Amino acid sequence: MEHHTSSAEWKEDEKTAKLKSRIGLWMFFIYSVIYSVFIIINVVNPKLMGLDIGSLNLAIVFGFGLIILALIMALLYNALCGWVEEKTLKLEKLQKKLNKENR
Repeated sequence: MEHHTSSAEWKEDEKTAKLKSRIGLWMFFIYSVIYSVFIIINVVNPKLMGLDIGSLNLAIVFGFGLIILALIMALLYNALCGWVEEKTLKLEKLQKKLNKENR
């Protein structure tokens, strides 16, 4: 029986994991605050959500805004994490090069 393994080994990078977690937690906090505002408006003043904005009401605009915000934040998180990993990798390569030159 033949076993297949992945072509790339995925492992947690301890140097970037903390920063990426912090970025994710901040984004989650920001989204949670905005979502909480949406919920509070629905509970405290539901008539406000019926307010017309063009041909749509505030509830629809706010709801779609939340969905779009989540997608934008996901793309931003991915870009930021990629940038952090790239900078960390470049720094590691530079440190290895300097260590070789100092020997």
